[in-house]
Amino acid sequence: MLNYLDSQNNIPITKAREILTALPEYLAEENRAVALTRRGKRVLALMPWDLYEAIQETLEVMADEELMVALRQSLNEVAEGKVTPWEAVKTELGL
Repeated sequence: MLNYLDSQNNIPITKAREILTALPEYLAEENRAVALTRRGKRVLALMPWDLYEAIQETLEVMADEELMVALRQSLNEVAEGKVTPWEAVKTELGL
């Protein structure tokens, strides 16, 4: 499989046809995407479905302005040390 990849994780589309049935396992194992090329130009991205879904979910979160404001505020609070220790949270919740 690796002998089909160039240094930028590209696979010529003609070579991808030869190894198509092995690509799902390989990509899932590596949890990465590869680019399929035609005449040296990238034309398709191929990735495990879980990675695709994670990217979609990330884009949805980033598109939600209110959620991004809350996320930035939370990150700032963590950076400033405004956090509640896990043990205190568990006690408060009766866990």
